[in-house]
Amino acid sequence: MDKKYIIDQIRVFADRNNISIDDETLGAIISASSIRVIPKGKIIASMGDDTSFAGLVFSGMARCYYIDKDGNDITRGFSPAGSLCMDEGFMGYTERLCMWEALEETTIMFCKTAAVRKIIRENTAFKDVWICLLENALRYKIYRENGFLVENATERYIRFRKHFPDLSDRIPQKHIATYLGITPESLSRIRGAMREETDL
Repeated sequence: MDKKYIIDQIRVFADRNNISIDDETLGAIISASSIRVIPKGKIIASMGDDTSFAGLVFSGMARCYYIDKDGNDITRGFSPAGSLCMDEGFMGYTERLCMWEALEETTIMFCKTAAVRKIIRENTAFKDVWICLLENALRYKIYRENGFLVENATERYIRFRKHFPDLSDRIPQKHIATYLGITPESLSRIRGAMREETDL
């Protein structure tokens, strides 16, 4: 994979998040990174793995999920192109909190967590960016908690489709269901009822 493609992808991520990256910082990020294409369905990282690497999704989509004490697979979230994945190390965790898998063939830039954290500490512009990313993560967490506290399953699904308009047809319904905290059968009923309403 040529260097220009990597630079272009980082620039896309930067522009999407209103990040200004100078050439020196860009070079430091690239030198601390490697690119891998992950086949669909492959586990990228497992619970308990070390967090020495984080990822930036260039194409495809990753999913993070938990395995509860009864062996159930519960989706925590999705990382489409242009978003971070396996980022627990950025939050100070030394072990992975969940499983990460490729829902599609997914191209990921793996970067050394320690190297990126060093850039964040030493680069004022990047520190501002990191604060912005943390604020976005906190808003997302509040949005998720709010949904479980005050919304019913249908409202959560509608909000999911609004929040991820281009993902709902790419993600297996069973994963969307566990993300929403419902069974696949319940999601199927919700989708059917919504189709009936639009046909009226």
